Amino acid sequence: MAHRALRWGVLGSANIARKAVIPAIRDASANELIAVASRDVAQAERFAREVGAERAHGGYEALLADPEVEAVYLPLPNALHADWALRALEAGKHVLCEKPLATSPAECRRLYAAADTAGLQLMEAFMYRHHPRTQRVLEFVHGGELGALRWLQASFSFTVSDPANVRLSAALAGGALMDVGCYAVDVARAIAGEEPLQAQAHSIMTPSGVDETLIGSLCFPGGVVASIACSLAAVRTESYEVVGSEGSLRVTRAFVPGREPCQVRLERPGGEVEQLSFAGVDQYRLMVEAFERAVRGDELPALGQDGALNLRAIEALYASAHAGGRLVSMTGAEV
Repeated sequence: MAHRALRWGVLGSANIARKAVIPAIRDASANELIAVASRDVAQAERFAREVGAERAHGGYEALLADPEVEAVYLPLPNALHADWALRALEAGKHVLCEKPLATSPAECRRLYAAADTAGLQLMEAFMYRHHPRTQRVLEFVHGGELGALRWLQASFSFTVSDPANVRLSAALAGGALMDVGCYAVDVARAIAGEEPLQAQAHSIMTPSGVDETLIGSLCFPGGVVASIACSLAAVRTESYEVVGSEGSLRVTRAFVPGREPCQVRLERPGGEVEQLSFAGVDQYRLMVEAFERAVRGDELPALGQDGALNLRAIEALYASAHAGGRLVSMTGAEV
């Protein structure tokens, strides 16, 4: 059955909204951007003209009170995610929230409970998971094509040069692990197919009190060890490698491949190398369309309680780094 378009509002004018998610909403089938909000009405009006929104709200509360808005995309700084996601849910809006969904597993549980109570969809915006390449990798690994998994490594880094950037703000829950390392943690958990038991990490801190660089490891009950590397002070990297008893694979431009064709490099025990190629897609558009289908009940939500599980691992890595690299057990830790 055909549905009318899902009507979106956007809280804030962050670059990720401007450059990626709003264009995806406009291009996606069965989705429509109708409103944007900023704390300053003049800024909201300029932003609305720029992105082609029907209306501009001078305040986030005003957008949440707009009866025409059905779903909200939330790209605010990390520390504001949980509060505004909860407000949106309480206002009866479905929520697509930038990662990380909150700053703790407890905050995530509160959000999931609110969404369940209201019968609303809540999704964390890990757009890379909607790319056909990522889905093929998970099918390949979980189907046993690499044999028994042994270890994997995942990295994401780039340079933040402006000291006023929100990514460097402790008050706004910045830091390398929260901003880009969360992708490495997420893909490690997805590939392992289970939740880690132990974490260990070391970090380099900025004068502002956030992790500039963090290197860590997660140990999974099935015997897989994942190495996690992230930085806000290094050349751009975004890749992961998975090694099993019968082969290995490597993915570059792993999380933000753009709309260009991309590959997966496979290597067999005898040294035979195969390149799997994938057509270019807009993974943000695929995410928006998947969210709309979940809202309409045409498919199940993709990530379930994943936000709380990812933050559980992130908390353990931080605990280890803050304790000078002490091994942290996650057995019995509440999700």
